[in-house]
Amino acid sequence: MAELKVNLCGVELKNPVIAASGTFGFGKEFEDIYDIGVLGGISTKGLTLEPRLGNPTPRIAEGYGVILNAVGLQNPGVDVFLRDDLDFLKSKNLAIIANVAGRTIEDYAGICERLDGKVDLIELNISCPNVKCGGMAFGIRPESVEEVTRAAKSALRKTPLIVKLSPNVESIAENALAAERGGADCVSLINTLTGMVIDIERRRPLLANNTGGVSGAGIRPIAVRMTSEVCRAVKIPVIGMGGITCAEDALQFIIAGAAAVQVGTANFTDTLAMPKIIEGLNRWLDMHGIADINELRGTLEFN
Repeated sequence: MAELKVNLCGVELKNPVIAASGTFGFGKEFEDIYDIGVLGGISTKGLTLEPRLGNPTPRIAEGYGVILNAVGLQNPGVDVFLRDDLDFLKSKNLAIIANVAGRTIEDYAGICERLDGKVDLIELNISCPNVKCGGMAFGIRPESVEEVTRAAKSALRKTPLIVKLSPNVESIAENALAAERGGADCVSLINTLTGMVIDIERRRPLLANNTGGVSGAGIRPIAVRMTSEVCRAVKIPVIGMGGITCAEDALQFIIAGAAAVQVGTANFTDTLAMPKIIEGLNRWLDMHGIADINELRGTLEFN
């Protein structure tokens, strides 16, 4: 069997397949289906300093090849995660990535300080409203990306920092460079695209929040293109995600330059999606006589 181990900011993953934040809970939810220890890692459900109830319902809508969500970062808060979930994840021998969010820069710095040294990596979700900037998301402008990254990094002494990039921007490569300037050890992309579904009988948006984040197989070509752009722009590692449903999808991101991938919506349509992707990576590499998956990374050649 081919070697699937990858190194991410000094953290060794047994394979490059990571559960994407918000689609896998804190891991316990899938434990009755398969041993989640087979995964390379898990990015937890988004954590905030205080518990959040999330948005009103309905907050999930379907489209062709995609889903929309406006859950609103419902979570029990970082202290409950540390008390009730962290030990379980540590027992599974996989990389633990704490996905974190906040309303202010101080929130981000505070939660990073709270988690420093307790998880393997921290992933900043910077697509959340910045209440000090009139509702603008931190992840939209390069200046705010750099600012929040620097604040979060300054609160960390032990844990590498991943910055999760929004695709709803003028240039995702520029924002990746801003994260790199701010001290990010890694970037991950793409977060969800912004979309809307209209209930034509009521002539109103189906989601109570009006808009939601679009994910699923339908966005993969956009995610691959953006991942390729970012991999060519920055010197730090990149985690690719967006519409991955099988090993062949994951390989596109790795060939584009990603060190690892995250799988999200596919877990809803097939609860065994990630173990199947890992098995599929082994098969594909063996069929092509490739001994180590790292040999494929960044081998994309343009026409």
